Amino acid sequence: MPMTAIILAAGEGTRMKSRHPKVMHKLLDRPLVSWVTRAAREAGAERIVVVVGHGADEVRGHLAGEKDVECVEQTERLGTGHAVRVALEATGISAGPLLVLNGDGPLVEPDTLRRLIAPVADGGSAAAILTWTPEDPTGYGRLEFDAAGSVVRIIEQKDCTPEQAAGLTACNPGFYAFDAEQLAAHIGELSTNNAQHEYYLTDMVSVLRGHSLNVAAVKTEDADELLGVNDRAQLAELTRLAQERINERLMSEGVTMLDPRTVWVGPDVTVGRDTVLLPMTMLWGSTTVGEECEIGPNTRLTDCTVADHVSLEETVGVDVTIERDVTCGPRAYLRGGAHVLEGAHVGTHVEIKNSTIGCGSKVPHLSYIGDCTMGAGVNIGGGSITCNYDGVHKNRTTIGDNVFVGSDTMMVAPVTIGDGALVGASSCVTKDVPADALYLERAEQRIVEGYASRRLERLKRDEA
Repeated sequence: MPMTAIILAAGEGTRMKSRHPKVMHKLLDRPLVSWVTRAAREAGAERIVVVVGHGADEVRGHLAGEKDVECVEQTERLGTGHAVRVALEATGISAGPLLVLNGDGPLVEPDTLRRLIAPVADGGSAAAILTWTPEDPTGYGRLEFDAAGSVVRIIEQKDCTPEQAAGLTACNPGFYAFDAEQLAAHIGELSTNNAQHEYYLTDMVSVLRGHSLNVAAVKTEDADELLGVNDRAQLAELTRLAQERINERLMSEGVTMLDPRTVWVGPDVTVGRDTVLLPMTMLWGSTTVGEECEIGPNTRLTDCTVADHVSLEETVGVDVTIERDVTCGPRAYLRGGAHVLEGAHVGTHVEIKNSTIGCGSKVPHLSYIGDCTMGAGVNIGGGSITCNYDGVHKNRTTIGDNVFVGSDTMMVAPVTIGDGALVGASSCVTKDVPADALYLERAEQRIVEGYASRRLERLKRDEA
């Protein structure tokens, strides 16, 4: 049977002191809840249901981009057991292996979830609980076992007697697997007879055992992946752990980092061998970086494709494609579908938007190129601009191959400059320029000899 995952994301997270739901706070480049949906997906879940509540619209709006995720709202928040029951009733899930995960547990690994679901998927158990033994179990629910090693019940910290709190050391971090048929059949038997007067999902252990069904415990040694987020200090700590995990993997694959503590890489980013990531580099989203590149310092790329042998210094890129042997920066901004072809150069204080920069072309400094198709071998002088917006519409500029554009040139779109043309500095191009032509537009230079000293004498007389 296909595997399903239910992710509990209805809580407010009051300790975050935020207007936003806890699961929407970002760890590296994505909200907490998306780390959990990603882990469930990679573990094999074909259907993912997220239970929303506080800030439901914000969570729904974010998850709308994850096409295999559906949301169910828990309008009354009466505990974890109630949240799962709401999900089962709303979706009709009643068969197959089922994961139940917390939306604020971002570091759990897909392999761990596959181990957790295995006792249920093979038919040997009605449920399985992920467990580990921390040095200090304070705050965690405790697992009680029978002689055969099966879980008898989970006792929440608030409901533990002093003897149970001291003697039971195996803890429940909140990761569960169930046979959906058995869960749906018996979840209505949960009660609120506990310290919080809520429906605890942990009580399903006792319920299932009451029907002579087995509940397995799956042990793990890596406590880091079981950690949850309750406040901003914990969010920072888990961010550091995720950063270390990703950076160590990249370095083991042949990526160099001068200082791994100052490099942040999202979980879906790929980086090629012999690439160097310098301090204060951030790689987010679906970014891919090729081999033998040098990225940084002070560079941020989001959803970018970067080929081999590229150097990006102090560059911000969002949704752009950069071909091999490109150099860029320092202090460059590429965005909105910009495409920089092989061997091109984008220099200091340059912005490129929705434009193609041709092979070997150069936009060295202090220029804005927007909505432009540029050919190969073009040189754009400093301070030049494609004037692409007329107040209502964006218009395109087309520049042919081997064009030379002098400094401080305004190209008022829509306009075309033909192959091999020359545009003199300080020109304002408002009409198409033919190939191999010289375009020169500027006022005639006027020189008035001795004017400066005569003006100064006049000002002195006026003051007297």
